[in-house]
Amino acid sequence: MAAPLFAFEGVGLDRDGTRVLGDVSVDVPATGITVFVGASGAGKSTLLRCCNRLEEPTTGVVRFRGTPLVDLDPLAHRRRVGMVFQAPARFPGTVRDNLSAVADLSEGEAVDLLDRVGLDPGLLDRSADALSGGEAQRMVLARALTTAPEVLLADEPTSALDATATARLEGLARDLADDGMPVLWVTHDHDQVRRLADHLVALDAGRVVWSGPAADWSGAVS
Repeated sequence: MAAPLFAFEGVGLDRDGTRVLGDVSVDVPATGITVFVGASGAGKSTLLRCCNRLEEPTTGVVRFRGTPLVDLDPLAHRRRVGMVFQAPARFPGTVRDNLSAVADLSEGEAVDLLDRVGLDPGLLDRSADALSGGEAQRMVLARALTTAPEVLLADEPTSALDATATARLEGLARDLADDGMPVLWVTHDHDQVRRLADHLVALDAGRVVWSGPAADWSGAVS
């Protein structure tokens, strides 16, 4: 059996005296789209952020392809594990400036990245502040892809988008997963779970209450 992409072993996380994650032990497979689902405050975003060391567990171990994260350089690891957040973080300047902020890109590489995320190459010299919410989120995804990551983390990336922009971003996630890049996606939207998930990790009050193939999930977590 292939090693899991991420393995959480007895992971607990306390923040300001509050238990956010409690004794989480779960494996994340190295294929497809794994969705972390649960109500607001369930711990799903915190669990995701542990995957690229934006959060450090208080107890337990998180492994990436078998290696404890604490043994990996955080910056080098984040180049291997790209992340898109709930609100698109636009850097000052143009779309080209945003893409080049992470890595030096040729004109052709920049155009290819925009094409990959479904944006018109003519947007390269447009101010990032002039993009719509959906365009900005796709630009941020293109920026995350500049380091050729092995994995993409997505923390409720469509929560502020309309239905059309949401469908586009979901389609991009599916394309990436089908091309061999596993995606970890956080949502509280059960309809989105049904559209996207190959695998599922359901959380409630900081604990994993179910994990497995999405087709087997009953949808019992509120």
